[in-house]
Amino acid sequence: MTDLTLRVNLTESTAPILPLAIAPAQVVRGSGMLAQSGAALARLGQRPLAVVGDRTLGVAQTLLQTTADQHQLSLAYANYGEHCSEAELGSLRATVSAHQADVVIGVGGGKALDAAKLLAYQCHLPVVTVPTSAATCAAWTALSNVYSDQGAFLYDVALPTCPQLLILDYDLVQTAPHRTLVAGIGDAIAKWYEASVSSGHSDQTLIIAAVQQARVLRDLLLQKSAAALQTPGSAVWREVVDASVLLAGVIGGLGGAQCRTVAAHAVHNGLTHLLQSHDTLHGEKVAYGILVQLRLEELIQGNRLAATARQQLLKFYSEIGLPQNLADLGLMDVTLADLQRAAEVACRPGSDIHHLPFEVTPTQLMAAMVSTTAPVADTKSPAWESEHPETAPSLT
Repeated sequence: MTDLTLRVNLTESTAPILPLAIAPAQVVRGSGMLAQSGAALARLGQRPLAVVGDRTLGVAQTLLQTTADQHQLSLAYANYGEHCSEAELGSLRATVSAHQADVVIGVGGGKALDAAKLLAYQCHLPVVTVPTSAATCAAWTALSNVYSDQGAFLYDVALPTCPQLLILDYDLVQTAPHRTLVAGIGDAIAKWYEASVSSGHSDQTLIIAAVQQARVLRDLLLQKSAAALQTPGSAVWREVVDASVLLAGVIGGLGGAQCRTVAAHAVHNGLTHLLQSHDTLHGEKVAYGILVQLRLEELIQGNRLAATARQQLLKFYSEIGLPQNLADLGLMDVTLADLQRAAEVACRPGSDIHHLPFEVTPTQLMAAMVSTTAPVADTKSPAWESEHPETAPSLT
């Protein structure tokens, strides 16, 4: 090899590579695992602050306190409020200081875990995540979403690392309402429909692996979700919980920024700006958002494969109870102005919807949002629709 060749190869191999936060430093899972994790907690700190919600405190406090007492940990509790908001984070930082906490433990659903992760980052502390439902993969990811005090999505924060410890206690997860696992399935299955679009035709090994794992995740959920929901605590139920909490996180960790959220999560973000949507869960809005994304591909690109995928999902949603349209989200009386506001938020600059390989306007998004259950026969090519505008979905 000549010196010139060596220099060329070195230049090629040292191109900038974005850092990846792939996985928690340690993951423990099993029945009764929270009670068995005291030693792992003690290695991270002696003065933990548990960030919890009201339901979580009632479900997990005894287990947490018993574990802390057994290992002489000085445990304090802080309620994250209703949302992971800037005001609540400020209050939590004051509690960290008052308690002189040296580790943060997030216990609860997605917003509690997001608050705990972001709080720990802001205070330069390690964080432990303990999901009490399988509604999201927040326990795994190096990401926190920040909301307004009213629950409207504002922005997300990419964190430099995943949690130092993730404790997945199946007994704890099983105390959550049935609906939370359904929502988690909706959130997790979005990984395929979004990552396969946003990754493009990448030749990067880890991105290829992440997209293929997203396909595996989709197939697993399509095949096993119904049985899992009928048999809580069973082996197949644990598989689906692992898929929703862990495998979904693996995909984001491996794929990084190029296996990101796209239109499905953008639609979720837009809907959070409607107070009428706040009774629905994150994964329910995301699941509906997948249908909207596929409908956009049909209407704008004339993509019949997207039409077929949407019909497959509609059948799956019907089987397990995921929302198929605005009415299923409790938004049957939403006004045109409300819908436009949600669509404008979803399409604002910097939104994930712009990772689609085509431009989307708020008007086009509204058309997709009101036609998620349209039959495949309604799908025409863009050229056909321009010649027959009367076939465009009505917004009334």
